[in-house]
Amino acid sequence: MYNVVDDVRREIQSGIIAGLARSGILEVLGDFSDRDIPVEYTREKAHGDFATPIALILAGKVKKKPRDVAETIVGNMDIEKDKTRYIQHVEIAGPGFINFFLGREWLEDVLKVILKSGAQYGRSDMGHGRKILLEFVSANPTGPMNVVNARAAAVGASLANILEASGHDVSTEYYINDAGGQINVLGASCELRYLELKGEDVEFPEWGYQGAYIVDIARLAMDKHSKKLEAMDAEKRGEFFRDFALSCMLEEQKASLARFGVEFDVWFSERKLVDAGAVQEVIEILTQRGMVYEADGALWLRTTEFGDEKDRVVVKSDGDYTYLAGDIAYHRNKLERGFDLLINIWGPDHHGHVIPTRAGLEALGYPGSSLEVLLLQFLSLMSRGERVKMSKRAGEFVTMDELIDEVGKDAARYFLLMRNIESHLEFDLSLAKEHSQANPVYYIQYAHARISSIFRQAEGRGINLSDTGGIDFSNLTEEIELDIIRKLASYPDEVAMSAIERAPNRLAGYALDLAGLFHSFYNSHRVINEDPDLTVARLGLSEAVRTVLANVLGLLGISAPHEM
Repeated sequence: MYNVVDDVRREIQSGIIAGLARSGILEVLGDFSDRDIPVEYTREKAHGDFATPIALILAGKVKKKPRDVAETIVGNMDIEKDKTRYIQHVEIAGPGFINFFLGREWLEDVLKVILKSGAQYGRSDMGHGRKILLEFVSANPTGPMNVVNARAAAVGASLANILEASGHDVSTEYYINDAGGQINVLGASCELRYLELKGEDVEFPEWGYQGAYIVDIARLAMDKHSKKLEAMDAEKRGEFFRDFALSCMLEEQKASLARFGVEFDVWFSERKLVDAGAVQEVIEILTQRGMVYEADGALWLRTTEFGDEKDRVVVKSDGDYTYLAGDIAYHRNKLERGFDLLINIWGPDHHGHVIPTRAGLEALGYPGSSLEVLLLQFLSLMSRGERVKMSKRAGEFVTMDELIDEVGKDAARYFLLMRNIESHLEFDLSLAKEHSQANPVYYIQYAHARISSIFRQAEGRGINLSDTGGIDFSNLTEEIELDIIRKLASYPDEVAMSAIERAPNRLAGYALDLAGLFHSFYNSHRVINEDPDLTVARLGLSEAVRTVLANVLGLLGISAPHEM
């Protein structure tokens, strides 16, 4: 989509290229173009609208002080001669930064583009259709979704939206861990509870899953399949409960995720992968490539050849595959499906598994860069100033559904996205439930609802914005109005950087900042006022804010209400 800021950057870059050419510096730079010139927003308005550190970058190459390079560039720029549209003034600051002060026209153009683009504003083709497979959550199907899974779900789903908005071809996937021993434990736990419900004297083992949901599954099996179960022998009954419990848990997990606004393109079964012989095939390929060796009765993968601290076992001495062998086969399967990049969101307890998995792909001949792993830190729930304990095996955990019931989907998603994924998160349940400006998601949604209310008032007075292209935005002269437009102008960059940094929290913070600017504007200025032209201009500004708020909330998976 068209972006005014791109035009601004190109104008600044062209001006610098012209200055470099006139000064003779360009001749000595070799393979250098305008794309090599970074142009960034300034943090302080006193330093202009945009700035570039290009003089600092080039100083070493031309063997001059950065400030001298900057003075040479600026001295050879000719704003009038080069017929720049937006640049009004150029200054040199500090050790050699070049600051650009722009005229109002670029801000007015920003508003026009937003009103014309609507829901498309902020989207780009930056990713050029690169095929990405994003895998996240992938919790063991041995219990309900908990709040840790909820954070992974919120981050993964939002990141998928952001990457797609940035021009990537994104598919999402959930890996069902249904081939390991934990599924046998799940089935056995449900079977024992079933026997208890029948009145048998059963000593429930410590290794069993303790939660009340186990009893619920056992009771459901009794209600639906009582006669069938009575006719089974112990072996058949064990197989039944393993499959039945797995089916129940998957159905519940899918329902919880859907309620949270998260759906996956693919649910991939580990069991099917193993049954298809994919793991054995990988072992055979690694053997043919000379990447494995036998020691202590086990088969070892030479992961140290690819940066690992030690080699890893892929087939244990008893002949069973390790988790690593299965993961290598799974990731090979992903790449064989034609994806350019695999992104996994894992918990911090998996940090030691990243290098071995990547090494396994490299041992198969794939580039290590084809796998990217984001380690999502854990979170703590706070309630009445105290930490809520979570223990899945003991059944004392807070589920995703309970979190949604407690604070609502929107608040849950926003609070889970507020912090960088590498940071531990403390989720304040009390604050998330507040309907006040102290609650950030309420504050943001209220800004959107407030603008909708303004438009209902305008409609009641017979004012409409049917011809947004004819709005005279030169009537917007207040500093807070210009600050809002600058913030709106930065939105496409925020989306792009959120994609590059894999950081949905950037957009969560952006939405809060934009809402704060609009609330400040609304509290000190009347949108609908005695001046018809100013009223229309302020309505146009308000509509642009509403559009961007709706766009950013949409990427975060949060609703944009028109009434609150």
